Amino acid sequence: MGWIVAILIGIAAGWLAEKIMGRNHGLVTNLVVGVIGGLIGGFIATQLNIGVSGLLGTLIFATLGAVILLFIVGLFKRR
Repeated sequence: MGWIVAILIGIAAGWLAEKIMGRNHGLVTNLVVGVIGGLIGGFIATQLNIGVSGLLGTLIFATLGAVILLFIVGLFKRR
């Protein structure tokens, strides 16, 4: 059950980051961006000593990480 929830949160976080950053990706890309964003968001929360709990907290930090990921990728694509 944990993997299914992680995939759903990844898709939602990727979709939210896509909308925030004004991009247009597909479902698989949103999943990948959301899952990697979740790892980035988890790392940031750990470094800031912030305890993330619940689906909403996880979604917020995964979305934050996904936005950061899309921003960094955008920097390299513009060159």
